[in-house]
Amino acid sequence: MSNLPSEPEFQQAVNEIASTIEPFLAKNPEYRRAFEVVQIPERIIQFRVTWERDDGSIAVNRGYRVQFNSALGPYKGGLRLHPTVNLSVLKFLGFEQIFKNALTGLSMGGGKGGSDFDPKGKTDAEIRRFCYAFMLELSRHIGADTDIPAGDIGTGGREIGFLFGAYKRYQNEFSGILTGKGADWGGSFIRPEATGYGLVYYVTEMLRDLDNTDWQGKRVLISGAGNVAQYAALKVIELGGHVLTLSDSTGALVAKDATGFTPADIAAIADIKLRREPLTTLQSEGRFEWHAGARPWTLVEKADVALPSATQNEVSADEAKALIAAGVRYVAEGSNMGCTQEAIDIFESTRSGVASLSSSQGVCYYAPGKAANCGGVAVSGLEMGQNSQRLKWSSEEVDQKLKNIMVTAYENCRDTAKAHVADSAVPSLVAGANIAGFKKVVDAMRDQGDWW
Repeated sequence: MSNLPSEPEFQQAVNEIASTIEPFLAKNPEYRRAFEVVQIPERIIQFRVTWERDDGSIAVNRGYRVQFNSALGPYKGGLRLHPTVNLSVLKFLGFEQIFKNALTGLSMGGGKGGSDFDPKGKTDAEIRRFCYAFMLELSRHIGADTDIPAGDIGTGGREIGFLFGAYKRYQNEFSGILTGKGADWGGSFIRPEATGYGLVYYVTEMLRDLDNTDWQGKRVLISGAGNVAQYAALKVIELGGHVLTLSDSTGALVAKDATGFTPADIAAIADIKLRREPLTTLQSEGRFEWHAGARPWTLVEKADVALPSATQNEVSADEAKALIAAGVRYVAEGSNMGCTQEAIDIFESTRSGVASLSSSQGVCYYAPGKAANCGGVAVSGLEMGQNSQRLKWSSEEVDQKLKNIMVTAYENCRDTAKAHVADSAVPSLVAGANIAGFKKVVDAMRDQGDWW
């Protein structure tokens, strides 16, 4: 196992997978060498990005692309634009992306990239100049059959448009080089909604398996207020659930009554986030309480489902205990590595000693981000397929394919856990996801001669 104290996020991701695939490695010791190999990226590209501010001064940022693993297909993963971006964060995200992409069943490898550039407070002209400068270097290392980036935190439709325009100008070709493109120039229907919708489709299967229930009347806590949180909230509401919380980096909004947020509230929040304003600007006639600097997990006395959908490590051990005390039965990550390892251990411990699903009261069923939020990259993969065929599928077609992918991913995680981690009648979805993704990737690597 790697030991990289200067890369804490990456080390956490490696440790989380190592701890859960151990039962598989104990039975199949020949795979231990493969785990050592898969931790090392195939390629890391780091470069300088210089761009011009509106006042004519020159700014400089760091740019990165971690091309982690191409055993299953071209590198696939987002570009994050945020001041916290560094190599540890991108290696963690790229490492998770390998196994997430494997769980979709599509032909995609794993990668991640981005820059410590902060789009907040920048004009459209400044963002365009940064994107053109960033793509000037990145365009040398990507291609429709090599590496297909996508959006991520700080990289929305505007940034994807600028990046695509820059690539087209530099390379003189119109290709499916990025996903998350505009609907009129190669983008797929349902791509903005995909991660949030897919998260809800995944949890739908968890609800059915554990309690033979659905979303009707469920009290749902969601963190974040970006695309993932917005569309997860809309789908929960559509299916009969009540969304009680949303949040951003400055605090959390909590509904004062049991009906929670409405689609109109979500639309207003989407407009607020588009303007890059805080949630405090939401006009709600006093229907919500604002908790400055807080996360949602300790603010509601009773809830059924928690969907962390903001950023990594947003649920701590104490918050995990608070969720269980509030009656939460289901936790699924819309964000990547949304729970700390200590929080995951607490959720997983509730499965201990459960002999049958009928005696599962008190279990908090946990799903990791690499499985529960793989809907976004799944529809990116579908966008790649449409681009290759010069086709555009309808919203209904893409949505049905997304549902099928999420159901299959859940069943793969559940069944793999039952086969390899027989510690409870309630399967460990985190172990199932890690073992299923790991085995698929490293078997392909062995076939291609990367280890033997």
